[in-house]
Amino acid sequence: MENGYQIGLLYLSHILISADGIIHEEEQKALLKIKQEEKISQSIFDAFQRDVKTKKLNEIYQRGIDLVLDCTPAQKKKIFTYLFRLAMADGNIHVKEVRLLLYSAKMTEAELTEALAEADRLQQH
Repeated sequence: MENGYQIGLLYLSHILISADGIIHEEEQKALLKIKQEEKISQSIFDAFQRDVKTKKLNEIYQRGIDLVLDCTPAQKKKIFTYLFRLAMADGNIHVKEVRLLLYSAKMTEAELTEALAEADRLQQH
């Protein structure tokens, strides 16, 4: 399920960084850092980039949620930790990003408190 985890992470990351209508340079850099940290292959990343150019945002979101639902609890927690980091990447957490995080966490039953604490810990390093 590693590919599903990685693709789900990328899809939800894209939705999050697109939420305010602007993809900031800091958000792009943070996404590339996630790609590196998670050892996402270039072929998976290229397929993801093709998908986000050809699919509607609601399709990307739904596919991302479906993939995350199939992840282990540890993977779900890790995804939301990354999403919180991404939300903070441009220095401004937009209300749409907060809504997306809350709704997605509810849909996937992620532990928000733990994800927030982990994201905060990672942000300080």
